[in-house]
Amino acid sequence: MSGQTKRMRARTAESIKSWLIMLPGLILMTFFVWEPLFESVRMSLYKTRNVELVRFIGLDNFISVTGKDDFAQALTNTFSYTFWSLLLGFALPVVLAILIGETRRSKGFFRTAVYLPNMLPGLAVIILWSAFFSGEKSGVLNILLGHLGFAPQSYLTRAEWVIPIIILIATWKGAGATALIYMAGMASVSPELYEAAAIDGATVWQRIIHILLPAIRKLAGTLLILQIISVFQIMYEPMVLTKGGPDNASLSLMQLMWQYAFGGSMNYGKASAVAVIVTAILLVMTAIYSYFNRRESDWD
Repeated sequence: MSGQTKRMRARTAESIKSWLIMLPGLILMTFFVWEPLFESVRMSLYKTRNVELVRFIGLDNFISVTGKDDFAQALTNTFSYTFWSLLLGFALPVVLAILIGETRRSKGFFRTAVYLPNMLPGLAVIILWSAFFSGEKSGVLNILLGHLGFAPQSYLTRAEWVIPIIILIATWKGAGATALIYMAGMASVSPELYEAAAIDGATVWQRIIHILLPAIRKLAGTLLILQIISVFQIMYEPMVLTKGGPDNASLSLMQLMWQYAFGGSMNYGKASAVAVIVTAILLVMTAIYSYFNRRESDWD
């Protein structure tokens, strides 16, 4: 047997082993991700009776859903959630990671402290913050501001405040976990770079700008698109905190989908249409990010 044949057989064996290792994950992905996704697309094209497909109606569900005012409101709100999430929540984990990284003592304590909110159940966090922002005199924020001479306010019934408040709550819960990911990325920076910068007289701010931030740039880009995908699917926060109010001011696309499916009409066809629209928007956003990320890599 020639050496080339042996190498080909070795490569084939390695390839088979690789596919066998991936096979359980592929099977799980097929049954729990791809099959429900394709079923949602199929259901969105049918008139349904609960989960039963009654009659093929083409794009009628999409036309019906997008033609209503609540869809336009939910779409606008969802992009508003995304905007406030990037404004309030994107830079905060980076700042936390840098502050903890520059801390000389008790780093373990601070890591635990910033991650602790992420360990709390989501519903418990919403109930906790609803008491904080309660419009009653017994609301925690009203009590604190009352000591400063401010009259009680009803924060969650103000349309201009409700989305930033919900994003503030979501950021409080999730920023710590993201900060730990950034810290892991920062740990990959060679200490020799810091030592060389210190010898050259670089300040802490200069080390952050010229060494630390460039080192986590690609990681930040990946976490950016993941954050957008996550916030675009926001549902239980506005559902529990404000029920989509006031006057649909906090209604999200995913909450609208839930209303179609479980809110009384039990119209799974329209709910699936909303889900497909959300998926399509996220795919477009991801494709745009991937395109610019590839171009940036080519320039580098």
